[in-house]
Amino acid sequence: MRKYLIAGLLVWIPLGITFLVIRAIVGLLDRILLLLPEVYQPENMLGIHIPGLGVLLAIILVLATGMIVANLLGKRLIFTWEKFLARIPLVRSLYAGIKQIMEAILSTEAKSFRKVLLIEYPRKGLWSLAFMTSEALGEVQAKTTEDVVSVFIPTTPNPTSGFVIMVPKAEVIELDMAVEDGLKMIISLGVAVPQWQKDELVKKASTSS
Repeated sequence: MRKYLIAGLLVWIPLGITFLVIRAIVGLLDRILLLLPEVYQPENMLGIHIPGLGVLLAIILVLATGMIVANLLGKRLIFTWEKFLARIPLVRSLYAGIKQIMEAILSTEAKSFRKVLLIEYPRKGLWSLAFMTSEALGEVQAKTTEDVVSVFIPTTPNPTSGFVIMVPKAEVIELDMAVEDGLKMIISLGVAVPQWQKDELVKKASTSS
């Protein structure tokens, strides 16, 4: 009985949590429809509520914004808007910080959060998973006696909080696992360990050479 109960829970609990999370996200994005004039809101026009229209509207809005800011006129509009925000003390600091973080994470050329590292933390002999956030550390690098990298050590099971520390490059071990696999391992409390395909990596390296 215990075996069957555990097998059943392993099916229904992940499925139920996934459903609740998706429903919460869809419900939150559906509230975007409230930004439309009441006359043009789909629920009033069609007479029924269709879940997910807010998600579609959000995607269209993001794509349209991206298309606008990608051209010269859009860049000028964004520049003017950011100059206006820069004059507001609290908003200036908050907006600039969030934008720098998003550029570091989402930029295709950025190296932030592209590598999973293994470092000895919080003391020698104890190892923690970390993500490299930066190699160009400016004043921090200039005032240290050796090359260091900035790493983010997330907490578990909530990886959105954690610690940022500077670690000597010589004490950092770069892992082969993808960032997504590293996050899964942290969120699962170390239970979901990604498969290490060392042999395949060696074959690829020898083939490319």
